[in-house]
Amino acid sequence: MTSFVSHTSIDCRDAYALSEWWKHLLGYTDVPGDPNEPGHEECMVLDPETGHSILFIEVPEEKSGKNRVHLDLRPRSGTQAEEVERLLSLGAAEVADRRGIHGPGTGWVVLADPEGNEFCILTSEAELAARRQ
Repeated sequence: MTSFVSHTSIDCRDAYALSEWWKHLLGYTDVPGDPNEPGHEECMVLDPETGHSILFIEVPEEKSGKNRVHLDLRPRSGTQAEEVERLLSLGAAEVADRRGIHGPGTGWVVLADPEGNEFCILTSEAELAARRQ
């Protein structure tokens, strides 16, 4: 017997605002028939391609310290550098740049969402394929 991941949960102060930010960042949508609205204490967004969902849950405390679990994101199109620039323009903050950590074309960039939750931007599939050639 095994388990599977039902959804990913993110604690936050404003579930609606953060779900809207991530929804725009990832190209996710509201769950059909269950739209997120201001004031909702729990807001779920859904990837229309894969079915993955993220649940934003309001909690009273501020984030403190480094995340113990985080999302690793790979650009659906374009390059890692282009995606980092896009996300910075949406309000993400750069935490650490680990590009090239294992040689040219390797590594990741650590960013944080508006509430300080860290996530990483990896190289795209196209960049990985080009490196293999």
